[in-house]
Amino acid sequence: MQRGLRTAIVLVGAIIFAGPAFAQSSVETGFRKFLEADIWPAAKANGVPRAVFEEAFRGVKPNLDLPDLQRPGETAKVEEVNRQAEFQSPAAYFDEKKLAGLAAKGRGLLKTHATLLARIEAETGVPGPIVVAIWGRESGFGAAKIPYNAFEVLGTKAYLSRRKEMFRTELLAALDIVADGHLKVSEMRSSWAGALGQPQFMPTKFKALAVDEDGDGRRDIWGSVPDTLASIGRYLESYGWAKGRGWGFEADVPAAVSCAGEGPDKGRPIQAFAAEGVTRISGKPFPPREMKATGHLLMPAGRSGPAFVATPNFYVLKSYNNSDLYALFIGHVADRMAGAGALKAGWGKPTGLSRGDVARLQEKLQAAGYDVGGADGLPGFKTRRSIGAYETKAGLPATCWPSKALAARMK
Repeated sequence: MQRGLRTAIVLVGAIIFAGPAFAQSSVETGFRKFLEADIWPAAKANGVPRAVFEEAFRGVKPNLDLPDLQRPGETAKVEEVNRQAEFQSPAAYFDEKKLAGLAAKGRGLLKTHATLLARIEAETGVPGPIVVAIWGRESGFGAAKIPYNAFEVLGTKAYLSRRKEMFRTELLAALDIVADGHLKVSEMRSSWAGALGQPQFMPTKFKALAVDEDGDGRRDIWGSVPDTLASIGRYLESYGWAKGRGWGFEADVPAAVSCAGEGPDKGRPIQAFAAEGVTRISGKPFPPREMKATGHLLMPAGRSGPAFVATPNFYVLKSYNNSDLYALFIGHVADRMAGAGALKAGWGKPTGLSRGDVARLQEKLQAAGYDVGGADGLPGFKTRRSIGAYETKAGLPATCWPSKALAARMK
């Protein structure tokens, strides 16, 4: 009996000691079964040769260091830390040194590629500074090193992420890209999210929207500047870029205009904002051609940062990266390339809240009947305006921005 007990203790101890390695091995086994039972049949049906499939996954293991993963048996939860720059501190994201450097280099590239960019604008309606600003943000004008094996990233996320179906579709598209001869398996490098090439297209976007602008028979967004820039223009055109309009104007929004009135679903003629006392912070009037056109109140940090009257083109920029800060960054850098100065209003101090803290605040607002757009820990426009509405109802000054004070109040 004692010998049996000692044996059991030793076995339990061995399992505990080997726990992480045992779990890793289990995940890898499941990953291989997933590839063979799910991905290979779908890829084969799409015409992907077995040799391409085997080369793509030779030596590939699930990368458990990637963000937003959910291992088998785990409960889905919001990460406590924001890993993506677009959802971190607005002040850090709009670092003036970084902005000025990007704009200065972009101005030079506007001259270098003036003929190409004029042709792209004629074809798509998208101005050259917008195209170049996206090129600069996504890959440092093509200079950034792209660190990950795309099949490792997409395979891991198709198997373990909280958006498995989306990444499964992207993984199959990546296999198609190699099978169609656009790139070798060894050249398929991506971001941690699986985005490819200088414009950082997801594989499905490459298949649908990439352009062979230089006429060499390949849609080369990895090495060809013409293909890269034309593909960016085509992308924005496909999402509805309105030719002849900019993205928006930095504005002075008086306290009488509620910050809870922002969002793409609350568009009004720009003249209606002007009638309520909203002005351009530059002191210039809104252009006459814009007065009857649709505008949207945009306050990406609530009352803690700059305010804007955005055009629908701002939301086209968001189609490229669904972040208000990203779209604002692109629009502002493009303006700087064209000769504009820095934003007039400054950004407030960081909230001191983690992504998890914001998610818990969103859950409280949801329980109180507010539509925050999901408790994801990211203070998008629905969360910001819900905070403003709650603050107004509670007799508080409307800030439209998460804070420790508000989180404490709603405990």
